[in-house]
Amino acid sequence: MPVTVNAADNAGAYVTGVNLNKLQASETGVLKQALGEHGVLFFRDQSLTCANHIKLAGHFGHININRFFTPLSDFPQIAQVLKEPDQQKNIGELWHTDHSYDQIPALGSILVARDLPGSGGDTLFASMFAAYDALDESMKKTLNGLTATHSSRHVFGKKAHEGTDRQALSARFHNSDAATQNAIHPVVIRHPISSRQALYVNPQFTLHINELPADESTALLELLYHHCQAELFQHRFNWQDGSVAFWDNRATWHKALNDYPGERRLMHRITIEGESLSG
Repeated sequence: MPVTVNAADNAGAYVTGVNLNKLQASETGVLKQALGEHGVLFFRDQSLTCANHIKLAGHFGHININRFFTPLSDFPQIAQVLKEPDQQKNIGELWHTDHSYDQIPALGSILVARDLPGSGGDTLFASMFAAYDALDESMKKTLNGLTATHSSRHVFGKKAHEGTDRQALSARFHNSDAATQNAIHPVVIRHPISSRQALYVNPQFTLHINELPADESTALLELLYHHCQAELFQHRFNWQDGSVAFWDNRATWHKALNDYPGERRLMHRITIEGESLSG
């Protein structure tokens, strides 16, 4: 059966006709091009083992060992995205783009469902291709040539977790001392695979636009964030046993819904190294 890619509503695409445990070289090329065009790929009914999860990621680049998420002891390449029944907050409940705080941002991540709540726990994805395309020409011209500073300090650093139960936190995050880096990227990037233009700012990690005074930077970022959160650019992915999502951080935002109180949700995530971004 050939690989079939069907665009989802507003963001991403559903892929059928592929066994991710046994990905072929020809299929890798199809998926890479589809990722560059759609921003996130969704798969169903994949019994992906941890070993093959690692092997799958290796088809698309070097694996980034996340310095903040607690890894699996047997497979350190895999980060756990975990919420226990007694925990109130989940990981990733705000709109964000992973690793924008790195000098060379990650290409993207492959997330595999391992332990799901009875209901809830969907992930929302938003297309930054579509968000950029929907801007008027005047705004596009305004954004051309602007850069923004991104950081992890306020999210993963020590001060971000003051007053938090350190023992509970250590099960999900570590290495707060590593949250020291800033990175500067174009506000509008040209995607490395598809050459499509996309907005590259996000509410979680972007601090300010470098070429503007603080008040103007704040106002412009808030305007862009409001624009990007429009339902017109979103797709809601309902996780099921065997589900896998492979998203491109250069082309999407995402957020994990925290609507399953008292239940456990465990996902396995591998992040793939990317390349420097340009406008």
